[in-house]
Amino acid sequence: MAHMYFNSVKFVFFFVAVYSGYLLLSFRLQNLLLLAASYFFYASWNWKFLSLILISTCVDYVAGLGIERVTSQIAKRRILMVSLVANLGLLAVFKYYNFFIDSLLSLTGSMGIELSAPALQVILPVGISFYTFQTLSYTIDIYRGELKATKNFLDFALFVAYFPQLVAGPIERASVLLPQLATPRIIKQRHVEVGSWLILSGYFFKCVLSDNLAPFVKQVFETPDKSHGAEVLVGFYAAAFQIYGDFAGYSRIARGISMLMGIDLMQNFNRPYFAENPSDFWRRWHISLSTWLRDYLYIPLGGNRGSRWATYRNLLLTMLLGGLWHGAAWHFVAWGAFHGIALGIHRFLFIDHGRHPKPHNRQMQIWKIVLFFHFTCVGWLIFFIPKLGDLPILWNQLVHSWEWNGLDGFLTIVVFGVPVLLVEWWAERNNATYAVLAWRPSLRLTMYVITLAALILCGSPESEEFIYFQF
Repeated sequence: MAHMYFNSVKFVFFFVAVYSGYLLLSFRLQNLLLLAASYFFYASWNWKFLSLILISTCVDYVAGLGIERVTSQIAKRRILMVSLVANLGLLAVFKYYNFFIDSLLSLTGSMGIELSAPALQVILPVGISFYTFQTLSYTIDIYRGELKATKNFLDFALFVAYFPQLVAGPIERASVLLPQLATPRIIKQRHVEVGSWLILSGYFFKCVLSDNLAPFVKQVFETPDKSHGAEVLVGFYAAAFQIYGDFAGYSRIARGISMLMGIDLMQNFNRPYFAENPSDFWRRWHISLSTWLRDYLYIPLGGNRGSRWATYRNLLLTMLLGGLWHGAAWHFVAWGAFHGIALGIHRFLFIDHGRHPKPHNRQMQIWKIVLFFHFTCVGWLIFFIPKLGDLPILWNQLVHSWEWNGLDGFLTIVVFGVPVLLVEWWAERNNATYAVLAWRPSLRLTMYVITLAALILCGSPESEEFIYFQF
């Protein structure tokens, strides 16, 4: 069975068939159809991975009921531990075992100690980091007394496996998504309008902006010694636009598909490249992950309730684990450390020592946005580079090997990336959630036509896998 990426023809036919049936069925049959479709969708990668989702589903369904029924706090904690061990154990084995074993053997080898350990020949199950965090939040919320356990197994199974957001988020909270799955949905005109625009713009983000930049970014970061200075410079910006187009594109499509079915998923991006500082960035980028890390890791570690240095430690630990969540590789850990240190420095300068920036005019705000955007781009260098040791090579090529190449990547940014930023800047200035939908009908129709034409005429002929599918 072929993989069903959102940007594949197979998925388009799949969704048309599912949506047609969805509109014809009653509420309970709709949920049954969505669950069957979700399992079919996930099985298109590897049907064996369905067993992992079913294990997580059954463990946390039973754990949720158990935590709610027992009265002893010790018993509640023991049941929660079963959920944590089962879910994190699966994640550790399939995603992190080989990474930690290889790192340990490298460390002991450098000390002259030769050890051996078996490597596991496993394939990373797509989306395991996303649905593991989603289902864990369910049992933790019940343990905290913030959520009632659901009695309906079908609703809970659909909450875990709901196909639009199964493999790359958003990481939904049970308190928000489960009530929408447990009650009949009414599809209104607003759902169709917003959903259609999210899908269309999402495909533009992915197929036109991100996929056209992907080969160029891959070339620069995977073969840095063969990239000339201009290519490295363009790649510095291209990486930022590629990952934003890719991940924001996926999130838009997922939200749009759900909106057409009367289900509202959380907004995962809020114009992140207009952030003015690290804290602002993480309120805008991958919001479902940053809020999850805040609520289930940073605050339980102590948050900002202890000393200043304890707060800096908590920020760094949270971002280190956030980086590791993205992938079992040291460059992801380094990327997390990069942002953790930035958050700590920002807090040290502007919160703990009261150096609140003075009110600034529009020009000053633009400068802060531009400067922090470049800071973010430096982070993307760390994120994209497969080997941290290649960073000096990139710098050397940028400084000493200057030839004007990389025009294709530059033109893609100018022609498609800059207009995206201009539209988002208008939305930022006017506090509009959906910029285009706030425009008058004639202008809105024009934007629809332009976006569709760009998708047809300029979409990349090569269908690239979504970056966050590997996490």
